Amino acid sequence: MGSGAVADVAALILSWQPDFIITTGDNNYPIGAAATIDANIGQFFHAFIARYTGNYGEGAAENFFFPVLGNHDWSTDRAQPYLDYFTLPGNERYYDFVWGPVHFFALDSDWREPDGIGRSSAQAAWLKEQMTASTAPWQLVYMHEPPYSSGLHGSTLALQWPYRAWGADAVLAGHDHTYERLIINGLVYFVNGLGGGPRYGFKETILGSQMRYNGDYGAMLVTASETEIVFEFVNLQGEVIDRYAMEK
Repeated sequence: MGSGAVADVAALILSWQPDFIITTGDNNYPIGAAATIDANIGQFFHAFIARYTGNYGEGAAENFFFPVLGNHDWSTDRAQPYLDYFTLPGNERYYDFVWGPVHFFALDSDWREPDGIGRSSAQAAWLKEQMTASTAPWQLVYMHEPPYSSGLHGSTLALQWPYRAWGADAVLAGHDHTYERLIINGLVYFVNGLGGGPRYGFKETILGSQMRYNGDYGAMLVTASETEIVFEFVNLQGEVIDRYAMEK
């Protein structure tokens, strides 16, 4: 959906002049097709994408765009258009990278992931090994399907891994077209799916939910130093709807 609310959210993000961009999946509606991926992503973010070969301008010499797969991205040819379009670390389905004081871990939460999504999967074993070896001040995990959510799709039991025990400081997800902040067993979880698709309502509020919002589209701005990390959800009116800070 390369127009409307999607374009407005993209404009909001670009107005921040971010160092780089991560996504929480479903980058290419409606079915992850090769014919729509450039209009949905490259139209707005080509300047952040390494080895960009689309139709909207120059790409980046170094990659500054780090998406994760969503279920809609998987819908065409087992996500091949996505894998062809991006040049990402690791196996491109799940990977990690370090930026300044933050170590990011991008997961593939879709059930079609060849290495699995359960706690005993090869993907989980990879995450545990990489996170426990990390020496970064902050460790953030992000994916599409949320481990915990009060939204329409709700929580995903298979993804309720012991992130905190492995070293995570926060977990970010999408899938439910809402914004929510939760504290579960001492770890903060964010759901942000207000990037442009039809907004959802909330179902029964789950234990640990701290803040819920679906009044407008928006995006998250995250800033980090060696000693502090701040998460803000900002709507299209420029209003900071939620702010959450952590200090070392």
